[in-house]
Amino acid sequence: MRHTVVINARAGTVLAAGSDAFAARVEAAFAAYGCSAEIRLVPPRELDDALSLAIADEEAIPVIAGGDGTINGVLPILLQAERPVGILPLGTVNVLGRDLGLIGTLERQIEALCMGEPVTMDIGRVNDRLFHSLSGMGFFSLMAREREYARRRFPFSRAIAFAVAMTRSILFTRPITVEIRVAGERREVKADAVLVTINSFDGPEWRRSRLDGGMFEVHILNAGGLLSRCKAALSVVSGTWKSSKHLTSFMSDEVTLIRRDTKRGHITFDGEVERKAGELAYRLLPKAVQVIAARAQSV
Repeated sequence: MRHTVVINARAGTVLAAGSDAFAARVEAAFAAYGCSAEIRLVPPRELDDALSLAIADEEAIPVIAGGDGTINGVLPILLQAERPVGILPLGTVNVLGRDLGLIGTLERQIEALCMGEPVTMDIGRVNDRLFHSLSGMGFFSLMAREREYARRRFPFSRAIAFAVAMTRSILFTRPITVEIRVAGERREVKADAVLVTINSFDGPEWRRSRLDGGMFEVHILNAGGLLSRCKAALSVVSGTWKSSKHLTSFMSDEVTLIRRDTKRGHITFDGEVERKAGELAYRLLPKAVQVIAARAQSV
């Protein structure tokens, strides 16, 4: 079984190990499980073309390697693919990788890819912007921005970078005012964060038992003071956030969000932060992408 592995050469895991050493480790891991792999390390701007070429080769299984942001960036290519694509998670959080059962060491993840099965995934669209797992504003967008800043300041330690980003996010989060429109109804909320997830994160440690349920889950976090915000942030890290008394959640197949406190605010898409103005119309593309998972379609 032959794989073509397209790797983001700027992924933190690659930079930490060195590109040649990392490529050799990936190739050796595939070989250990009876699979061959052609490794293509490419800069972020060339990922689309490299992945398209890998998908076009019907004699090999295409694999894209990178963090949640890397996967987010190639979603237009995945939407056009008419075959399953493997994902090798190399990021810090790896929300999608964990949902696919790709956990543990790099070698264990590659073993799971070699033994995995295709599953279908819903994809979200916000106006003309795609995302595969979650989109948020308030605390979540600030956390994503602070994490990128901390990575540059502390490239030698992901743990330190994450701790610094979390601390600064807790200290500097300010309430946002958001109008929420669902099924012809509207309400205005003041909250520390609003998070939209594709399907329900119903398992521990940010896990979705189903990726093709055809629904959004909208979460409104109103933690209040600094101490409550600290507790809420710790619950986000520990994966117990859905049981927080400060959280209100509901399901819908579409939702529209409008920031009312600023003309243009930050919003995160799978950890990538942008500034957006006006209405944010969330719509689903059901079962739009096929990927390779190390677990069944639903649990």
